[in-house]
Amino acid sequence: MPLVLDQAEALARIALSHVGQEWPQKLDHVLNGPEDLRRPSALHPAFHGSFDWHSCVHAHWLLARLLRRFPTLAGAAAISARLDAAFTAGNIAAERAYLASPSARGFERPYGWAWLLKLHSELAGTAWDAALAPLAGDFAARFHAHLPRADYPVRAGVHGNTAFALLLAADWAAPRDPVLFDLLRETAWRWYGADADCQAWEPSGEDFLSPALVEAACMARLLPPARFAPWFDGFLPRLHRGEPASLFTPARVSDRSDGRIVHLDGLNLSRAWCWRRLAATLSAGDPRIARLEATAAAHLEAAMPHLDGHYMGAHWLASFALLALEESA
Repeated sequence: MPLVLDQAEALARIALSHVGQEWPQKLDHVLNGPEDLRRPSALHPAFHGSFDWHSCVHAHWLLARLLRRFPTLAGAAAISARLDAAFTAGNIAAERAYLASPSARGFERPYGWAWLLKLHSELAGTAWDAALAPLAGDFAARFHAHLPRADYPVRAGVHGNTAFALLLAADWAAPRDPVLFDLLRETAWRWYGADADCQAWEPSGEDFLSPALVEAACMARLLPPARFAPWFDGFLPRLHRGEPASLFTPARVSDRSDGRIVHLDGLNLSRAWCWRRLAATLSAGDPRIARLEATAAAHLEAAMPHLDGHYMGAHWLASFALLALEESA
């Protein structure tokens, strides 16, 4: 199921329909006094749509990515106009000012941090690169400061997951900040290097990430191949037998109007993304490849019909669909 133009245009339409939609809005916001009671578009002039800040960030990533991949797609002009409107000097200065508040120290850590860097990495070479660079630098500085004092990883299947954050941040750090890239690599090994014989007690009822698979994908991204291969064999030693079985079975989604249960559609998409990435690390002829590819396809098929079924999923699922579809290509 590779990404083709028709799918790209459908994903773009979904994102354009909500990326500037201010209401409803779920804020990550501390009120220190009545002066902090401001509407979302005043607090976050660049990223106030898509229900929450991080979803708005990765919706912009989706649009920028599709514009790069398919510059003649039907929504190209609307995408360019949206990026022009979001990434003004004034908007980015306001986002930075919000971030500088002492009460925003933990704002969007680490999920939003990583998606902002992922977005900026996608803007490389475009007219919007320089505009977003100061905010990206702020979040890179937060990674630099936070990772050395983060003694333990967060293994949840939701926003706090640290493996997912390292994985996304690596795409920005590799070409722009080699010191940070080295720190991401060192941190991944410190957190996950001793992990073995993963039992994969998942999914939990609100996961949109597989703690097991995103950890493996993180290590595949950050470790040299010669170091990753033995780690992966020890981490999932029964992969060739389809075990742990829970990783090979798409999650069932009972209620797509429930903002947390619908996370499981995202789990199916992110698993497909991870399975494809992991299959690509295996040597040609490895018998595990066919199983991983088939499992990725099954997870995609379970989720793709439901990207726009309800706003609780529609405001974010398209981004994870794009990750999975591009990996499929």
